[in-house]
Amino acid sequence: MDTVFDLLRMGLLASEAGLAILVGYLLLLTAAALFAPRRTPERQGPPTARFAFLIPAHNEERLLPEVLANLAGLDYPRELYTVFVVADNCTDGTAAAGRAGGAEVYERFNQAERGKGYALNWLLDQVAARPEGYDAVVVLDADTVVSPNFLRVMDARLARGERVIQSYYAVRDPDAAWSVALRSVALIVLHYLRPQGRMALGGTAGLKGNGMVFAAEIVRRHRFSGSLTEDLEYHMELVKGGERATFAPDAVVEAEMPNTLRASDSQNARWEKGRIEMLRRYVPGLLKEAARRPSFVLFDAAMEQIIPPFSVLAAASVGALGAGVALQSRPAVILGATLISGQVVYVVTGLALAGAPPKTYKALLYAPVLVVWKILIYLRVLLGAGPKGWVRTARN
Repeated sequence: MDTVFDLLRMGLLASEAGLAILVGYLLLLTAAALFAPRRTPERQGPPTARFAFLIPAHNEERLLPEVLANLAGLDYPRELYTVFVVADNCTDGTAAAGRAGGAEVYERFNQAERGKGYALNWLLDQVAARPEGYDAVVVLDADTVVSPNFLRVMDARLARGERVIQSYYAVRDPDAAWSVALRSVALIVLHYLRPQGRMALGGTAGLKGNGMVFAAEIVRRHRFSGSLTEDLEYHMELVKGGERATFAPDAVVEAEMPNTLRASDSQNARWEKGRIEMLRRYVPGLLKEAARRPSFVLFDAAMEQIIPPFSVLAAASVGALGAGVALQSRPAVILGATLISGQVVYVVTGLALAGAPPKTYKALLYAPVLVVWKILIYLRVLLGAGPKGWVRTARN
């Protein structure tokens, strides 16, 4: 019996060692984020870059007018940017709402190729055929508003030679519900803390699907895929091609989030299923290439996919602590407690750096509910369930 318990204790410690590598990497990013710049140096002289906003919209007649009004008020010369909307397989008044809001609207009908990647590629072809030409494109979701300085920040970064830029993608109105506040916490560490750490270490910020800016040359050379997570795959292909995504923490896009976990279910299942596909398809090759020619960008891009959802990591750490207590393994208990403490530091530091309001901290009391919900989604996806194609997320 002692031999069996000894083997269980050894297996538990080995599992905790694997968790420690993942948590240690998050803490490395956390520490590095403390030294990352939070402001983009202002450009000397007037802005010059011409931007094309690309908004894929499927049945968004309710939300589209607000984003178009927001974009009309940006602190940037109006003649230097144009807003394009692709009304993709719409059955409502999206196209009319877009034209009423001053956008250039293209209507697309293709039931065989449904999804954001297909819509973006088609819209890019329409924009490329126009005579005016653009220096960069901005990919924006139809439920999003952007900070007034957005284009000035991007103009300055393009002038510095940056070619792929991810803005800070945050949650709009995080106080709407406790579930929205918890999603805000998740996006703060994923969309703010980690990219900041990666910038300080010379890595790649990744692409988050919303608020992405690409130099015109990039989108001419690289097409979006029709995968469930076209942004992740696009980033992987760019990294393989020698590109690096930078992060603009002071250019902010805020998107509406469903105010119940049930309404978020399909969206999260799609994200996790797509992420697992990217893990299988790209990570082995990235690690192999990083070993062949040492590159932190390649290694970091792989690690971002290897690290499981934070809820899964937290649950595994709590489970390991409980197992250590049950097996009366003092080293396992100490290591489990250390893992949990490290993750608390990671989350709290991210909230502090992003300037999260006090109510966001209070939402952490509901974290166990989110953890259980996320684990159930993750297990369902691992077992082969989940969406087979793009599904529109329910709006509030």
